[in-house]
Amino acid sequence: MERRFTVKDLLLFVSLVVLAGMILLAMYMVDRQWLKLEQIQRTMQEQADDLRGVRDTVRLLEQRIGNGQLGAATDIPAQPAGQIPAAFQRAWQAAQQPDYQPGDWRVLAFGTGLKTITPLISADVYASQVQGYVQESLLLRNPETLEWEGLIARDWQIGDDGLSFTFQLREGVRFSDGRELTAADVAFTFAFIMDESIAVPRARAYFEKIESVTATGKHEVVFRFREPYFDALALAGGMSILPQHFYEPYLKDPQKFNQSKGLLLGSGPYRLKDPVNWTPDLGMVELERNPRYWGPVQPPFDKLLWKVIENDSARLTTFRNGDIDVYSARPREYKTLLDDQALAERTRNLEYMSPTAGYSYIGWNQLRDGKPTRFADKRVRQAMTWLTDRRRIIEEVMLGYAEPAISPFNPRSRQHAPALQARSFDPARAKKLLAEAGYLDRDNNGVLEDADGRPFEFELVYFQDSEDTKRIVLFLKDMYARAGILMHPKPTEWSVMLDLLDKKNFDAITLGWSSGVETDIYQMFHGSQTVAGGDNFINYKNGRLDKLIDQARATVDEEKRMPLWQQCEQILYEDQPYTFLMRRKSMVFIDRRMKNVQVTKLGLNLHSVPVEWYVPGPLQKYSR
Repeated sequence: MERRFTVKDLLLFVSLVVLAGMILLAMYMVDRQWLKLEQIQRTMQEQADDLRGVRDTVRLLEQRIGNGQLGAATDIPAQPAGQIPAAFQRAWQAAQQPDYQPGDWRVLAFGTGLKTITPLISADVYASQVQGYVQESLLLRNPETLEWEGLIARDWQIGDDGLSFTFQLREGVRFSDGRELTAADVAFTFAFIMDESIAVPRARAYFEKIESVTATGKHEVVFRFREPYFDALALAGGMSILPQHFYEPYLKDPQKFNQSKGLLLGSGPYRLKDPVNWTPDLGMVELERNPRYWGPVQPPFDKLLWKVIENDSARLTTFRNGDIDVYSARPREYKTLLDDQALAERTRNLEYMSPTAGYSYIGWNQLRDGKPTRFADKRVRQAMTWLTDRRRIIEEVMLGYAEPAISPFNPRSRQHAPALQARSFDPARAKKLLAEAGYLDRDNNGVLEDADGRPFEFELVYFQDSEDTKRIVLFLKDMYARAGILMHPKPTEWSVMLDLLDKKNFDAITLGWSSGVETDIYQMFHGSQTVAGGDNFINYKNGRLDKLIDQARATVDEEKRMPLWQQCEQILYEDQPYTFLMRRKSMVFIDRRMKNVQVTKLGLNLHSVPVEWYVPGPLQKYSR
């Protein structure tokens, strides 16, 4: 007999749905309560550590006073009295301005979502920016003189053989949870990076020149290098220090670290409120002022906030509304915004070519699924560059706010060989090279084919939310089509792009690299870095280049090193593993309430740490 759905059944069904909803809500509330309890427990532990530190200091002072030795308390951190360490001078000068007042928030925007902000695991510049406010290194580079200055290190010496670097650490440096930073943390950081169970091949490749890092005292640490390295001081002094007590437990469960999203704790001026549970789902990164910051100049802002706004138009709208403080404009926008009177009253604009400007490029993958691709042939890569009309792209897309990139080296640096000029647009030369490589229009249909009759076609992966990149890709598609090459644009989310890079699963990709005072190309172009997770994700190998890179890195004498870099550049210019596209000019609008904005030899002081920007009291709009 057929059973009908009755009112009783409906009531029972509704009751079950309500019960299930209540159970889910209860589980959610319990989970939130656990997070709150964890936070309370963490705060109580930090307060207990602070009280313990105060008791120890008071006890030590009592002993000194009782012994008449107060002036000899060498193990009590000296307070800066009239003399500020060089690394803090610029921030200190900002704090002396008549209108200086701590407080307010600085709000920026990221153009892509963050996959993780865990140190070493993360691979993008945005995560690095966040980490730079939370974790600190032994040394900092002065943005005007470009000389190294002590941050956590108060002094350092270089051994006679040039292989050992001894750092004396400042006393009284503490992590944001109140624990003291010592030489043991520095030694641990290196050991953690080099532990094979920790999935950080990029970082290991970067630090492999170091043989050992040894704590020779509570506040003294020695770096020993395997061989001479031109950038040894930067390598040792620039290593971000991990707190051993926080990260060491993950050596017992490395996968928990390797798959983490937000394990971030350090000694810097800012901290994550919860150093364990940040996730990309939050859609933003929020750092709060570190209440235990050890530096003589305290951070000016109560909070640093980054909103993830991937769409260019939405990001501009948010800036117009005053909800973010800095906007990096695209060329066409910039031209229009310069005539916007309302915006001009509220903001200031800066346009400059950063001395350390990075470059954009198309990377040609030479090995996919274990088999050589068409881009493994140097003639094909050269042809693709000859077919890329960079000057037209710069004029029509960038409106002249860029310059052609020649190589990984800045054309104004000594690494660049002056005789090398950016390749011009030359379709005839490109077609000749392609014919030599076996690509001809065999059936007169306007498309090149290889010897087996397969058309020359490939996918170009690019970040889907960049309007400029979209326009450039369309230009490229048209340029290549005129030569008989079918390029299929593949717009991709940022997180997916990172996965494709790790797996080397693409035909070609367009991205950019940041740059520095002197660019070490080992990670991007050395044959050893084609390993899984390495930055040579295009599988490019040239034995002669590898030897020159090794030789240049081992040459400490700058006069001898620069010709070696120039020889490296000549090989890259010939091989074209990338088609080097352009170096972009920065065009930035900044809310006028932000003060002490400067352009230095390292570019805009937006990301300077110690923080140099501030907002005068009457202009502050965010309360504590």
